[in-house]
Order: sequence, then C-alpha cells, then structure tokens
Amino acid sequence: MNEKTDLRVPVLIVGGSLVGLSASLFLSRLGVRHLLVEKHANTSTHPRGRGNNVRTMELFRTAGAEQLIRDAASVLEDNHGILQAGSLTGDDQEWLFKEIDPGGGLARFSPSGWCLCSQNDLEPVLVTHARDQGSELRFSSELLTFEQDPDGVTAVVKDRETGEHTTVRADYLVAADGPRSPIREQLRIGQSGPGDLFHNVSITFRSRQLASVVGDRRFIVCYLTNPEADGALLPVDNEEQWVFHAPWQPDRGETLEDFSDERCAEHIRKAVGAPGLDVEITGKAPWHAAERVAERYGSGRVFLAGDSAHEMSPTGAFGSNTGIQDAHNLAWKLAAVISGEAGPGLLGTYEAERLPVAKATSARASARSGEHSHPGYAGSPGPTGGRKGGMLTVALGYRYLRGAVLGTDTDLPVVPEGMGLTGEPGTRAPHLWVVRGGARLSTLDLYEQSFVLLCDAAYPEWRAAAVRAAERLKVRLEAFTIGSVPGAALEPANEADWSAAHGTSPEGAVLVRPDGFVAWRSEGGVADPEATLYEVLTTLLHRD
Repeated sequence: MNEKTDLRVPVLIVGGSLVGLSASLFLSRLGVRHLLVEKHANTSTHPRGRGNNVRTMELFRTAGAEQLIRDAASVLEDNHGILQAGSLTGDDQEWLFKEIDPGGGLARFSPSGWCLCSQNDLEPVLVTHARDQGSELRFSSELLTFEQDPDGVTAVVKDRETGEHTTVRADYLVAADGPRSPIREQLRIGQSGPGDLFHNVSITFRSRQLASVVGDRRFIVCYLTNPEADGALLPVDNEEQWVFHAPWQPDRGETLEDFSDERCAEHIRKAVGAPGLDVEITGKAPWHAAERVAERYGSGRVFLAGDSAHEMSPTGAFGSNTGIQDAHNLAWKLAAVISGEAGPGLLGTYEAERLPVAKATSARASARSGEHSHPGYAGSPGPTGGRKGGMLTVALGYRYLRGAVLGTDTDLPVVPEGMGLTGEPGTRAPHLWVVRGGARLSTLDLYEQSFVLLCDAAYPEWRAAAVRAAERLKVRLEAFTIGSVPGAALEPANEADWSAAHGTSPEGAVLVRPDGFVAWRSEGGVADPEATLYEVLTTLLHRD
C-alpha cells in the first residue's frame, strides 16, 4: 500500500453531490482552503433533483453562478406548472398550479427566481465554477476512516483508481455523504421523524411521439393518477427525453428485477393514455422518500449537511434546496472561526438555526406529497397544507429564532403563515434595488464576504461607529450609507424607503450577516453607536 501523509487543509468535505459542491463553492468564495472528496468518478448522470428555489438561486447569484446555471437549464425555462391528470389523453385534468410566479409578484421579494435545472446539468456547472474559484475537488476518492481530537480531524482517503491512501489533517470535517451517511453513523447521531414514506423507480426513456401527446402543456411534472398505472411524468428536453417515476413496493415483495423494460414501457403507455406510444427505456434507478431529521447537526469538529442531516419527500424539491442552504449557513461561520474573527461558539449556532428549519420544511414536503397525490404515497396532507406554509413562504420566509441573531421573538413559528421579510432579526434581509457607483444592484448582492451595516445617509454616525468597532475587533464589516443625497454610498433605485422596508427609522441601523440574514437592528438612534455595535458584534461572534 502506497501512503502519503500530512496533507493539511482547514476543511475536508466528504461528498461531491449538490450540497458538497455548493459548500466547496461557498468556502472558496470566502477564501477558505479545503479539500472535497467524492467516491464516484463523475457527477450524477441521472436527471433528478431539478427544482432550485428562489433562495437557492439567490445564493448562487451572490456566488457568481446564477447565469451559468440558467444557461445550463435553458431547455426547460418555459416549463412552469404542475398538472394532475387521469391520463394525458382524457378529460380528467387539473392544473395544481400553472405558473410558479403568477403575476410576477416574486419580484417584490427577490432579484432572482425559481430555476428548473436537473442535477446532472447543475453539478457540472458547480464543479467548473468551484474550481475556477480555487476549490480542490477529488473524484474517485473515498473516505475510509476518520478520527477527531480537540484540535482537528484526521482522515484517511483512498484513491479508487490508484489504490493510494492519503492521510488528511483538517480543522473541520463537513459530512455531505448522503442519507445513509457513514459519518453520521460513526458519530452515533440518531434521527427523528416518520421514516420511510414511499419508494419509486425512476425510469428514463426516449419517445419521439410523446411530445405531440403532451402538446403545449409545459409542465414541470404531471402526476398521472390512473389507479392501474399511476406515476409522475417529467420532461427532460420536451422533445424526446423523459423521466417517469413509477411506484415501487418492496414491502410487498416487489423487487427491482420485476421492473423489466417491457413492464415499464407498458406502464408508461397506460399512464399516459396512449396504447401505441413508442417507448424506449434507457435507464432505471430506485429511490426512497423519507422524512427524517438528525437529532444533532454534528459532533465536535464534524458537521452534517444536506441528506446526511435530513431526508425529505421530493415533492416541492425542498430537500436539495435545504441542503444547499445548510452549506451556505455553515460556510460563513467556518470562515469566520478559521480566520479568527469569531470564536468557536459561533459554530454551535449552525445546529440552532438549521435543525428547526429542516424539521418544519420536511413536514411541509410530506404534506405536499399528499396534496399532489404523489405516486406511492399513502399519506394525507398534514396541518401545514393549503395556503399556510406555502411554497414561497417555506422557501424564502423561514426564520432563525435562536443562533447568531439578536432581538428575535422565540415564540414565533419557524415558517410564518405569510410572506413578510421586513427586516426582523432572524429573517432574510429585504431586497431593494439600489445604485452603487452608477451600477444597479440588489441589496442582497452586498451580502457575502462580511457583515454589512445599513444606515441612513442623513445619520452617518452609524457608519463611522461601524468602522471603529470593526477595527477594535479586527473583523470584516462593511457599512453603507443609503439615501438620495450627495455622498451616499447607495442610492435607492426607486422611491422605496429603505428604513421602512427594513422595519427601522432613519435614525436606526440594520446589521446583516454574510449569509444575508438580519442579525440585529436598531429601530432608532442610540447614545453611543460604537459601543453598541462593539457589544453586538462581540456577542454575535462569540468573542467574549
């Protein structure tokens, strides 16, 4: 056995799917050196996990990848609705919704929007962009063992092509190694939740005739409800390439071998309602839907992210989005601790913030499976069904009640009943269009590299205090004056009142974290802005 030792990195990421790759990209953007290892030789080849919600696209926007992803997803840019039908040729058809953003109301809340980009198209974009940002990604590399001590983690990684073993020493390990996470198992972290919900076989197939049957119905997914052949039909290119999710019931003795090409093709024809349809099966992959959330999000210097931390029903595509947002939350905290700007206690807020979000979101995903009659799911819509906890609110309106935030109302629900985003601590900061140096941008574009303080141009004392407090603490903090007066760093692009939009007054200020969440706000002036900000930052960054 050939062995190398003493490869030293601040962070080791295990798992190179959507969440691991996103974590790598976010860390690279923050200047954190790391190594990602993935046991598979390449990225995913199966068209799955396609729904990227607005919050995820905001994160990719800030990371410089949004347009790259939209280019990769252009073939499906006109697919918006979800259709439920007895067949595609009968009269029993109903749009559960026809547009993701009817009337364009989302523009009030975000500079971004939903994007339909399958995992097999998205992952290569993330690989290329992460490497361009300096990420070190190693495919065909498998974690064999890891041990942690008070000062770091020692891992042994095997190159599956050469057989070479490398010992990696890291300050922290991020486990993005999937729902059966060996790392979570070694840490003996349990899970809560109902468990398995249903099982499907994802069937890729080619059909030249199906496009004419579908016609101009540009759906994201069509749930076909024929009791003799139910399933979910998804377009890959709207022309010849398609995916069909067929229910699979292993608890009744059904095996994968039972899904012969002939059976799958006939099932698809019957579900679609076109007996003579040409169907060429090109692939099959089993998958399991479950609702489980880890009881802890890590132990010591090891942190769980994505499916290793939570499993969710695929309806609504909440799982991958929640995982990517886990990675973003964790990345800025790791960067702050590794740079010395924050104390290690900041990393404890990762679980405090993300675990409640996962619980609320996973329950909503299961409820949505019932609402949409997902093939194979026998459950019914839960208490979060209907308008309460709707798609946009769950995707964008969730809030952190505890963690690296000050001034929250801990009695509020994690997911509110309606959209607000008016600057409350613990919520994603409001989106406003502003002009900076002649360029139009969203306030969300300001949030990535550091904390940001917004204050009114008429009260520049806040900015001066922020500069002094940041210098005393040796932390990165940008402060922007905003207003329609000479000398303001940011000028509103319309008549919007920035202070009212953020729930404060012109005399107040708002402190936003690197991940775009409001950490703290002052609704009015204070006697000593510098002392106030020094105390706030010291508390948030666990510097005491």
